[in-house]
Amino acid sequence: MKKKAIAIILCLVLAAGGLTACGNGSKETAENDSKDRGGSLEKVRIVLDWTPNTNHTGLYVAKNLGYFKDEGLDVEIMQPPEGSTTSLIGAGGAEFGISFQDTLAPAFATDDPMPVTAVAAIIQHNTSGIVSLKKLGIDSPKKMEGHSYATWNSPIELAIIKKIVEDDGGDFSKIKLIPNTVTNVVTALKTNIDTVWIYYAWDGIATKVAGLDTNYLNFADYGKELDYYSPVIIANNSFLKKNPDTAKKFLNAVKKGYEYAIAEPDKAADILVKEVPELDPKMVKESQKWLADQYKAEVTRWGYIDQDRWDSFYKWLYDNKLIEKEIPSGTGFSNDYLAE
Repeated sequence: MKKKAIAIILCLVLAAGGLTACGNGSKETAENDSKDRGGSLEKVRIVLDWTPNTNHTGLYVAKNLGYFKDEGLDVEIMQPPEGSTTSLIGAGGAEFGISFQDTLAPAFATDDPMPVTAVAAIIQHNTSGIVSLKKLGIDSPKKMEGHSYATWNSPIELAIIKKIVEDDGGDFSKIKLIPNTVTNVVTALKTNIDTVWIYYAWDGIATKVAGLDTNYLNFADYGKELDYYSPVIIANNSFLKKNPDTAKKFLNAVKKGYEYAIAEPDKAADILVKEVPELDPKMVKESQKWLADQYKAEVTRWGYIDQDRWDSFYKWLYDNKLIEKEIPSGTGFSNDYLAE
């Protein structure tokens, strides 16, 4: 869940530039692969953003309980590539993938936007933020002053930290930045790293399961512009144009999978562990319970993306010179494929 490997913002920038070359023939490949040679089920692929976790539960539930087959689909859940899932989807390497609004920004802020569209929000609000051990007393952004922070040195990442600290009256320059891509938050917090950017549903729960007392600063609490969509399901634009009904069938099955996870978090957790046995059952159970209230939150339709919130984040990026080109309002997402 730690998209810190998304050191990847750089990958996206590079991918956007090299997309034409890697995209040649991809449309034909997507079309040829879209039909199952067996003739009965239509083949669809979705590429994960990271190793399987509770962000992905709805997909595994839909597969396990036959929701995809009910829609006439044979869905393959693919592990993420070495590079960027987003660039793979844009190049036609699969029909769907999982990405994040922040890392999509460079893909859209260009004269040659990557041909992908966010078609559903997996979680309705941004649940990422900063975690620290409670004994350090970092219960507000200003109090990050004088403490260390593990950074993967992304301009957007650092701008978000700077914003919440300075809006709280703090001095960003007084934070000790330690270049580090944390892979185990529990272990990291026991070293010289005081604060870490996490996704609460996984790493926050991990600290709880490990018995650590922590403080957590949720980014969405510090401005509408930081309540961006993370993560989202994206789709290849050529696929959407040629196969809108298939996209709707796919998302209808996925919706049922997440609604099952909302209604039956324990059973959904069991399904995820059955499908991905290397996961820790206790971690999955706790994470699933927490996420049950987050997938839809206050909205009535799973997957819905609010344009004001979507645009607000991209406007903030442009106003703060974090992207070179302004992203036009409404760019990069669509609710048209969601079930009513």
